[in-house]
This record gives sequence, structure tokens and C-alpha cells, in this order.
Amino acid sequence: MNKPQILFVEDDTAVGNLIATTLETQNYQFHRAKNGRQAVLDALSYRPDVMLLDLGLPDLDGIDIIKKVRSWSNMPIIVVSARSDDRDKVAALDAGADDYLTKPFSVDELLARLRVALRRVRYDSQKTSGEAAHYENGGLVIDYAAGCAYLDGQELHLTPMEYKLLCLLSKNAGKVLTHNYIIGEVWGLTSSNVSAELPSLRVFMATLRKKLEADPAHPRYIQTHIGVGYRMIQHGKGLDQPENPQ
Repeated sequence: MNKPQILFVEDDTAVGNLIATTLETQNYQFHRAKNGRQAVLDALSYRPDVMLLDLGLPDLDGIDIIKKVRSWSNMPIIVVSARSDDRDKVAALDAGADDYLTKPFSVDELLARLRVALRRVRYDSQKTSGEAAHYENGGLVIDYAAGCAYLDGQELHLTPMEYKLLCLLSKNAGKVLTHNYIIGEVWGLTSSNVSAELPSLRVFMATLRKKLEADPAHPRYIQTHIGVGYRMIQHGKGLDQPENPQ
């Protein structure tokens, strides 16, 4: 069983060292970000199971980070902050945080909150894996069991690689998948070997989009995040149309 991946965002050295030691003693895998911009990039790159987030960072306010992450991820976010005013707590929770822990905190309470968040992650994962081998998104239908995909009732004639990419995106609909992650999942390569396959990924994505999109300049299904990766646009769940269609 894979160990949970924790991203914690904390610029204070003493608090950061305490959290790191606590996670290490519990055998969690973790990564630390010391500012808001790094936190957003690491959330995309490392795909953590849970984020521990300080609000008072040197470059971005934690509320803005929550909103950014919530635009593409549902991972649990636990705020760990010295802001104890109820208005700050409500603002963070309304922005999309799942829990709020006020500094100073006890290690036991931090671990208890973390266990609750991880139980939700496991539940969501089990629910997803137990759902039908069938995906519908607007006019797109994928029959995972049969290995077929249809658009507006017509079967799509996809190459094996195009089908793998489509399945990966659909099973992570609404989430931005980085180039490294996609190449690692589809080609089975480690992060040190992915750069050589990036041109191939772009070619396959271009051919896949030609088969999916009536107007590639205004895509309905696959959104490009330039320099980062791709996202399957989930229709009917309040997600906006893409800003960068290329």
C-alpha cells in the first residue's frame, strides 16, 4: 500500500521543522513549500493526498492559494494558522478548506485531523474505483470495459496511445495533469526520462483533440495549461471553459 503524500506549506522555520519531524515519525511521505507560488506548483507536480497550509505566507495569502488549488483539485486542505478570528476561519472554509487548526497546536491534534482527511481520501478512492466502467461527459462516452469511446453517438477510431491518454484524462476529469505525470503513467517512465517523450506527448494530444474537438480553438473536452499539462473539462459540474486552448 502506498504511503500517503503530504504537502505542507509553512514559512516559519520552527513550525516547519516540527511538522516535518511529526510527519517523519509517522512514516508519511512529505514535501515542504515555503511560499505560496511554490505551494501551487508543488500541488500540481507532486499530486499530494493532503495539503497542510499556513495562511500567512510571504508572497501569497493562503486564502488565494486555497481558491487556486480548488479550481482543479478536491484534495483535502487543512489550514494551520495563527489567525484565530472566526472571520478568518469562515473565509478559509468558504474558500474551500476542509479543516482549520489554530496555532499553537498539539502534535496529537494535528495527526488526528490528518487521519480524518486521509480517511476521506481513501473513501473517495474506493468510491471511484468501485464506480462503473463507463464514463459520460457531455457527448463523450467511454466504455472502459469494452475499450471503446464514442462522441455524439459515433465511435471514435483511436490509436492505443490516444485511448490511453483519453482514459487517463477522463479518470482525473477536472484535474490538471502535468506532463511528467502523464508520461509517467502512460509511458511508464521515471521523472528523469520524461523530457525525451514530451514532443511525442504533444503530437498524440494534438491528434486526439482533432478527433474530439469540432473547433480546436475553442475546445469542449481537453484544456491545455501551457507549460504545465492538460485537463479534461468536466461538463455539468460548474467548470468554466478553458482560457488557453492551444
